[in-house]
Amino acid sequence: MASTIGSRLRSSGFGSPGFGDEMSIYGRRHVRWIGIAAGFVALLLLLPTMATYVNPGYVGIVIRRTGGGVTPEPLGPGLHLRNPLTTGIEEYPVYMQTLILARSAFEGSPNNDEINVNSVEGQPVSLDVSMSFELEQRMVPKLYSTFRTDIHAIQHTYVKQAVRQALQEVVGSENIADILGPKKAEMVARSQRLLEEKLSPYGILVKQFTVNEIRAPGSVMEAINQKNVMQQQALTAQNELQKSRFIAEGDSIQATGRAKAILAEAQAQAKANLLLAQSITATRVQYEMAKKWNGQMPQVSGSAIPMLQLPRP
Repeated sequence: MASTIGSRLRSSGFGSPGFGDEMSIYGRRHVRWIGIAAGFVALLLLLPTMATYVNPGYVGIVIRRTGGGVTPEPLGPGLHLRNPLTTGIEEYPVYMQTLILARSAFEGSPNNDEINVNSVEGQPVSLDVSMSFELEQRMVPKLYSTFRTDIHAIQHTYVKQAVRQALQEVVGSENIADILGPKKAEMVARSQRLLEEKLSPYGILVKQFTVNEIRAPGSVMEAINQKNVMQQQALTAQNELQKSRFIAEGDSIQATGRAKAILAEAQAQAKANLLLAQSITATRVQYEMAKKWNGQMPQVSGSAIPMLQLPRP
């Protein structure tokens, strides 16, 4: 029975010398196809990471994972190929941005980001400020190498500290009344120049710096308001005094003019009287009498010379 079964197996091919070789070839082919399929799947998985798209308004920072350094030249907007195993890409914005540092949560960060400094008298001053800036494209890799973080974190650490230092340097050299009044614009301009000097070495270009609100202690504000009221009152009194002086000077000028006019009139009248007196002679009197005589003789008699009544002038 056993010999019969063995003969049947040999006749069907099982147990023959070529059967094992065929199985080995089939296994190798199967493994090869599995490897090809796995490689294709891996390629599909890696393909999206082999290309990087940098958005408009941004630059790409190429980070070398093998050496831990950063490529000095940034990638511009567009599609770029890379080796995902050896390099990484970090995007940085280069468009105009505005950092708001204020007490109110509606103006910027939910935290209280106001800037607190002291005036030259040592009085505390708090300010709400804003700064508009851009990143210089060619210097973005250096900025990343220095801070190793994103631009938002840099704004609320180094940049915020730079703003505080600039304001302390400027506000700390001025009286609080001047900062709140006539020297506010000068204070803002000086602070912006200091920020430009502090931030430009890192490629942070300050475009505009604004102080939106200045807050001082209530007692200081009350004293300043009283001083302003007193100055206004003094200015009003000075204006009234000046007005009175102008009126008095005007009256004096008018009086002087009237006196001169009266004197001139009197002098003219006196001169006329003198001339008139010098012109009256006996002959002139007889002549004037003759001009007014009507030819009638006086109605009196006697040896006396008749008296002629001269008409009143």
